[in-house]
Amino acid sequence: MKKLIATALIALGITGVVLAEEKKKTENKKTENKAVSSQAKGGDPVIVKYGQGEIRQSELEAAIKTLPDQYQGYVTGPGKRAFAEDYLRMKMLAAQAEKNGLDKSPEVQAQLRLMRANTLAAAQLEKLQESIKLTDAELQKSYDSKKSEYESASARHILIAFKGSPALPPGKKELTEDEAKAKAEDLRKKIVGGADFAELAKKESDDSTSGTRGGDLGTFNRGQMVPEFEKAAFETKIGEISPVIRTQFGYHILQVKERKSSPLSEVKTALEQELKQKKVQEALDQMKTGSNATFNEAYFTPPPAPPVAAPAAQAPAASPVIPAPAPKPKS
Repeated sequence: MKKLIATALIALGITGVVLAEEKKKTENKKTENKAVSSQAKGGDPVIVKYGQGEIRQSELEAAIKTLPDQYQGYVTGPGKRAFAEDYLRMKMLAAQAEKNGLDKSPEVQAQLRLMRANTLAAAQLEKLQESIKLTDAELQKSYDSKKSEYESASARHILIAFKGSPALPPGKKELTEDEAKAKAEDLRKKIVGGADFAELAKKESDDSTSGTRGGDLGTFNRGQMVPEFEKAAFETKIGEISPVIRTQFGYHILQVKERKSSPLSEVKTALEQELKQKKVQEALDQMKTGSNATFNEAYFTPPPAPPVAAPAAQAPAASPVIPAPAPKPKS
């Protein structure tokens, strides 16, 4: 964890240098200094002193906010001191680099320009995302258009696997497709005739995981089962026994216990994120189209694959039985 945070701080240090340079170029520097001074008096204590410098609480906490979410919990808790030490080392290294003129290096300048562009792009993207406002009508329309995606079903099944099925239990007698189908049809007749579904599942099903639970598959959404099974699960009347269904795993007997659809209130957050992302992508596509960007096809077109060399001619191999004739002596 500490190594990852230290690595992140190196990138943070580059970003900090870029942002510092940008601040120097603004016309509001004096105003910013006054604001910082006012903030210091109002409760922004110095938490680290070193040489001719200092680090205030607001600076360190601003740095923490630039880290990925999975790190922030650690560095605001048990890793706070370690993070501050890494941050201090980063600042001292950056200051020493400036003294040595490394910030004038073409390679470093290129990295700084790239980091600056990336930082600005991220800020603009965040602003774009915040500007997108979705109405209740838009959310409802999107929900209605894909309502089936929010359906779930609870069901149980019995599986009879045939030869080659990935679900066939090791060591069990292999059945041909005809034999497996005939066995499944026979089990279905027994269930329709009053036999206990759960008991037959425990005894006969080749799906050992659900079989131990009487065939219970729990609750699943659309897209989680193979197409043939999903179709039956969402079309068979609740409580009825389905016809025998063939999938790549074998022949199934299915009984749906319940079906329901998640209301908009339960999926609203995910739906909002999906719609916002779609609108952001549309805005980015429009931005690219409006820029009339062109690409140098000579640069971006992959080179043709090298021709396959013809195999070199080989001398016929000597017979493994008849030895090659010995060379004649010179006269």
